[in-house]
Amino acid sequence: MTPDKSELRWGVERRLEFIEFRLFWEGHVNRGDLTDAFGVSVNQASTDLNRYIGMAPENMVYDKSARAYIRGSSFNPLFLKPDASRYLSQLRSVADGILDTADAWMGQLPPYDAAPTPVRGVAAKTLRTVVAAIRRSESIEVKYQSLSQPEPRWRWIAPHAIGFDGFRWHTRAYCLTDNVFKDFLLSRIIEVRGTQLSKVGPEADTDWNEQVTMEVGPHPELSETQQKVIALDYGMCDGKIKILVRRALLYYALKRLGLDTDPTARRPQDQQIVLLNRDDIKANGSPTRD
Repeated sequence: MTPDKSELRWGVERRLEFIEFRLFWEGHVNRGDLTDAFGVSVNQASTDLNRYIGMAPENMVYDKSARAYIRGSSFNPLFLKPDASRYLSQLRSVADGILDTADAWMGQLPPYDAAPTPVRGVAAKTLRTVVAAIRRSESIEVKYQSLSQPEPRWRWIAPHAIGFDGFRWHTRAYCLTDNVFKDFLLSRIIEVRGTQLSKVGPEADTDWNEQVTMEVGPHPELSETQQKVIALDYGMCDGKIKILVRRALLYYALKRLGLDTDPTARRPQDQQIVLLNRDDIKANGSPTRD
């Protein structure tokens, strides 16, 4: 009989999901893993393991020599949807010091390193104020350093969303000074003073609300074998992949993927992918930034 997961308390379900996470990614789990991760008693950990075996008897078997449960040959998760992206995101967060090892579900991290990314100086109080303004539909007066101006100046903005361009965080906001929606880098907000109710709603930001489809394929000058490899790298189907992106984030997406320049400017082996609907994308323009 299929177990009814809806009858489980949230805490119990989380621990059962943890058991599956360890079984899938590491191949084993024991009582100590549960007590360390959740602070439960040894008896509670045993109860959880026995509960899990009752619900999925084929998913794990006890190994006396290892003194742990190991993944069964017919393992089929009930609570967890294995996701490589989620695992790698946790790995990066732990390795970068963003997430404490105790807060991750990984038992033993594989050796890891990554190309360094400069830390952006976003003040916690600034972010808190921007998020609060978004929640309350407020405008805030900020002292902002724009590259188009030699000195920072005060202006009123009405933020309605947070955006990330792959390297930097910004807020999407209506600028009451220039009467246009813009991207404001959070790191360039020097000071915040004053709030008032916003008269401009997010529904007016068409660049944020409308999506554009990028069609990406392997560089046509690569060999057939190389194109198949690139298609596999990007999960392409029939030689292309469609990527939905907000029009307000289109500029950043193209730049991050190296699709913002003419593909002939680089060697095919370096460019690797091309924008198949370049003419359509050009017609959508780029967001206003400050």
